[in-house]
Amino acid sequence: MTAEKACFSSLLTKRDPPGIVKTITGVTKEKILKASLRFIPIIVLFVLAVAPVVAQEGQDIQTAVDYFDRVSERYGRIVDYTARVVITEDEETMTGRLFYKSPHMLRINFEQPEEQVLVSNGETLQVYIPQYQVVMTQSLKRRSDAAISSMADKQGLELLKKNYSIAYLHGPEPEPLDEENGEEVVKLRLTWRSSNVGFRQLDISVNQDLLIRRIKGVTSRYDTVQMDYLEIETNQNIPDARFDYEADSSANVFDNFLYESE
Repeated sequence: MTAEKACFSSLLTKRDPPGIVKTITGVTKEKILKASLRFIPIIVLFVLAVAPVVAQEGQDIQTAVDYFDRVSERYGRIVDYTARVVITEDEETMTGRLFYKSPHMLRINFEQPEEQVLVSNGETLQVYIPQYQVVMTQSLKRRSDAAISSMADKQGLELLKKNYSIAYLHGPEPEPLDEENGEEVVKLRLTWRSSNVGFRQLDISVNQDLLIRRIKGVTSRYDTVQMDYLEIETNQNIPDARFDYEADSSANVFDNFLYESE
């Protein structure tokens, strides 16, 4: 059994609040969990994009690791930012507006699926799925690799460097984003050193402002997830209140749907 299947199996055996499944006509807990678990790659990809770091000393020849450090230094100077995001998984596309505030506040207001929300204030992750009138909540572990807060800091970057080798995809020169988009980017490829991490491979495209334009990840099961960042605006003085979220009181709630709280 793969780690993903084991995780999903453990979720299905968790005890439900009394009558929770009965209140959702024709929808099983399994179906709802499958809908919610699709967000996990999004969280991981986002975290890798915003991890701050202290830059290393430059060298005469800029290696891929040196370039990666320059990008990381750029993000280390960003207090907050907003972006329009497009997430593509297989043939499905999700779009929305992303808000991020250092060190680990995150919110995505989705336009597709309509009114869907993912939000974390650094302590609790919430996913609202209006299709099922369900809120998935997770208390984030303070010292867990699965927690957003443990990735978006120096420790998170050290974990990334430890588990992935970093190289240019084709070379250090800018190239078109893809065949249909001529925007020039530098492309990095991160390849896992160990199967203990969630993605076999991460292709990161960086624009001329040293901001991540696209991340394309291949999971351990060879599924592909792509996340595009558009209309990025940095240091917008986003208030903490933007990351407060109170779902519809009539929604059903699944607590700690990823793992047990501490």
